Amino acid sequence: MDYHEAIEFLYNKLPMFSRDGGLAIKPGFANILKLCQALNNPHQKLKFVHVAGTNGKGSVSHMLAAVLQTAGYKTGLYTSPHLKDFRERIKINGAMISEDEVIAFVENVRPLLEEMQPSFFEITVAMAFDHFASNQVEIAVIETGMGGRLDSTNIITPLLSVITNIGFDHMQFLGDTLEQIAFEKAGIIKAGIPVVIGEQQPETETVFRKVANEKSAPLYFAHDNFQIADWQNEQDHLAINIAETGTTDQVRYQIDLTGQYQTKNLLTVLEGCRQLNSAGLHIAPEQLQEGVRHTKKLTGLHGRWETIQQHPRVVLDVAHNESGIRELLSQLEITTYHRLHLILGMVKDKDVNAVLQMLPPQAIYYFTQAQISRALHGEALKEQAAVFGLRGKVYENVNKALAEAKAHAHADDLIVICGSVFLVGEVIV
Repeated sequence: MDYHEAIEFLYNKLPMFSRDGGLAIKPGFANILKLCQALNNPHQKLKFVHVAGTNGKGSVSHMLAAVLQTAGYKTGLYTSPHLKDFRERIKINGAMISEDEVIAFVENVRPLLEEMQPSFFEITVAMAFDHFASNQVEIAVIETGMGGRLDSTNIITPLLSVITNIGFDHMQFLGDTLEQIAFEKAGIIKAGIPVVIGEQQPETETVFRKVANEKSAPLYFAHDNFQIADWQNEQDHLAINIAETGTTDQVRYQIDLTGQYQTKNLLTVLEGCRQLNSAGLHIAPEQLQEGVRHTKKLTGLHGRWETIQQHPRVVLDVAHNESGIRELLSQLEITTYHRLHLILGMVKDKDVNAVLQMLPPQAIYYFTQAQISRALHGEALKEQAAVFGLRGKVYENVNKALAEAKAHAHADDLIVICGSVFLVGEVIV
């Protein structure tokens, strides 16, 4: 088996959410526990930080991993989905798992996979745990897939649990109220393990306090100890002054993730690091500053208000649900440009209308779709968008849409590609 064959086996032989949607979800822990048992229970040999949330969990996971790496810890990072390369999901100190290691893992467990038919996600989680244990990482940051309570990653006992925020996404699986969704995310809270909540929301605070109290888990809200004094864009960085409760001093952080929504994620990371220090790790203030300053370089995070070209400016953003699009629109309000070109593609199981009704009708739209079966076809997206006064043409794929937008954009225009992680991943940079 070569690498291509190994990846084809994972993609085509196992139920995969990006392709099959809800049919690929196998709630519960029977499969992941059986897989891990066959691998000598690697998840029991590691220290973890567990991160859940509707939006921001990828950014927070990458920032925490960058900080831990800068502090000298051999750090594993598991996230999903990937943008370009399957191996982006599993990294140690920013380095992707090698092709040979993927091949060896698949060959080792293939008979078990064919017998069990676990989901693609369950396999990637087991692969990550096995890779981290085999390479003796000192701590691993693990991002949940969809929810938390029944997520395959939730077999771990972490040093710290983190929940970034709660918004409307995956309602068909997690519930159609913020309280129901919060309950699913709160499932990662473990007995006696501290939990950091990134955003305090009236609809969800009671849920988190109740679950944490039932499990005797110390609960911390990020803004209780840290507040944003001010922030501004500085070339390729976002500069943020942070005030800590009980002091008059401010600390300046520069982060290489330039979307203004990263200010909230930074507060979550700061409180997370405070709790990790209390748990026995040692992260010096200057290491924290250095880690967040170079997150993209250290961990390879992309697609978060990421500029890939100037004149006209082209920005990639993986915003794909109501909460994410709201943050994107806030970013647009503080961004200078002449005309806005929006290249939009979404998947069928999102609340497409909730997103469309938020978008500015004065923008020029380019409707398209990612090359996956879950994608909503550009023609259907165009028809739904017309109900909300959004007009544009349909393109076969994102790169043809981008070429057309560039051909019609002036040097001071802004082109934004958003609506789907998979769409952003197909952009040829």
